[in-house]
Amino acid sequence: MVLKKPRIVIIGAGMSGLTAANKLYKSGVKKGAFELCVVEGGNRIGGRIITSEFGGDRIEMGATWIHGIGGSPIHKIAQEINSLESEQPWECMDGFSDGYVLNPITIAENGYVLNPSLVDPISNLFTNLMNFAQGKKKSIVGGVEVNLDRNGNESVGSFLRKGLEFYWKMESRKEKDEIKGCGEWNRKSLEESIFAMHENTQRTYTAANDLHNLDYLAESQYVMFPGDEITIARGYSSIIESLASVLPHGVIQLGKKVNSIEWQPECVMGLRENGHSSSSRPVKIHFLDGTSMSADHVIVTVSLGVLKAGIFNNNNNDLGMFKFSPPLPSYKIEAISRLGYGVVNKLFLKLSPEFDLDRFPFLQMLFHKSDHQMTNPKIPWWIRKTTSLSPIYETSSVLLSWFAGEEALELEALRDDVVLNEVTTTISSFMMHKKHNGKVIKSSVKFDKILKTGWGSDPLFMGSYSYIAVGSSIVDMDLLAEPLPNTTGFESKTSGSPPLQVLFAGEATHRTHYSTTHGAYFSGLREANRLLQHYHCIDV
Repeated sequence: MVLKKPRIVIIGAGMSGLTAANKLYKSGVKKGAFELCVVEGGNRIGGRIITSEFGGDRIEMGATWIHGIGGSPIHKIAQEINSLESEQPWECMDGFSDGYVLNPITIAENGYVLNPSLVDPISNLFTNLMNFAQGKKKSIVGGVEVNLDRNGNESVGSFLRKGLEFYWKMESRKEKDEIKGCGEWNRKSLEESIFAMHENTQRTYTAANDLHNLDYLAESQYVMFPGDEITIARGYSSIIESLASVLPHGVIQLGKKVNSIEWQPECVMGLRENGHSSSSRPVKIHFLDGTSMSADHVIVTVSLGVLKAGIFNNNNNDLGMFKFSPPLPSYKIEAISRLGYGVVNKLFLKLSPEFDLDRFPFLQMLFHKSDHQMTNPKIPWWIRKTTSLSPIYETSSVLLSWFAGEEALELEALRDDVVLNEVTTTISSFMMHKKHNGKVIKSSVKFDKILKTGWGSDPLFMGSYSYIAVGSSIVDMDLLAEPLPNTTGFESKTSGSPPLQVLFAGEATHRTHYSTTHGAYFSGLREANRLLQHYHCIDV
């Protein structure tokens, strides 16, 4: 009998899926070891990476940064394909340098410009507290070294608030200490809002709706690459295109939305010596279009949000949710449930030529607490946790603002004309201020058009990226990464089931680089190597 070549199907043509496909093709398929297929539910490759254009500039709708160039495989690929230089203007974010904003102007609600001497101490406090939480250094609060013990049951949000309270205690600030030129604001309310501004920026870094949901201990276990954090001049999609370029036509199939995956946790009859059935493949993938496909191995690279939706709606297949039959083992379901997964969206605005400033500044915005009597009623709630608005490069007329959590979801739900009107009203209220030379800006801000992302409402992603929630740990990411059937720990070693039927990759499966493109890359490489080792391929 002529035995079929093992067939490997990869679900998802994002960073992890295409990395796995690239490795498996070059190291296995070209040697005739097995068949390979990549199925993608959408009409494009890239997943949460998509480079686009807006206002004549190249922008990123999804992944934006190479988070540290030292040791980053993404940076290495970008160098190899010459993607770090471009004649077309791109979202280079040259207002940032190693996480610090260069020359920002900070304005409080109702138009009060803050002197850096007020902003910098609180900004430095927040940075020091986060550095301590991430294990980078000891915390220095108010110029005094402080022992803030790590608490295993604590959140990042509660730790940060503890640090702010300690700062106020050390500084002996009076709540009603008024600041000249800031109207209803006093020193403590300003410091509170400056601190909140940085907290909300941190929400966009982590995708946590509330930093009180973010596990404190996990912060020090997250690994950062050294070196600059940069964007890719020719766009992040150039990395995706490079990975996919080695695959022959027909390997990637678009528009194939998966409905369910059938796998075999129990022993099946007619096993070959290498653990596979001589008559049938152990995994069957069912698609929403009614077709199906059999495979010996499936690498699942869908987002954690899609996995969560499949679990929480397990009894309603009419929704087209991603299912497993039989269901995933309880340890995997519990890990998926505990891990955090949030929404981060970007809002691009094209500045009208009628705006009478030579260039738009890097604007940092401070808002009153929502219950404050001086809150501007014209500013909607979904904007009040936005921290900044800035050009995507110094002279660009394309501006960018970030939204996280509930505010990001609201941004998605609103019509473009509503967003345009409410953002224009809000930003105009901040920009009608006195400049340092005393000159008053008379004109309101005007925008020609907007472009917003919508990761939370996209059924193929249902959010942006993962985080370690309170009650979870990096162990849950290890559990999520375990292949099925698991013959090394959680399931019986004597089941006789074909091994490695369902494998898992994606940023949420990497214990130290989750939430990043390079984490997704490493996870795809990990699962490709797992299969190459299984088939005794040399090039691993």
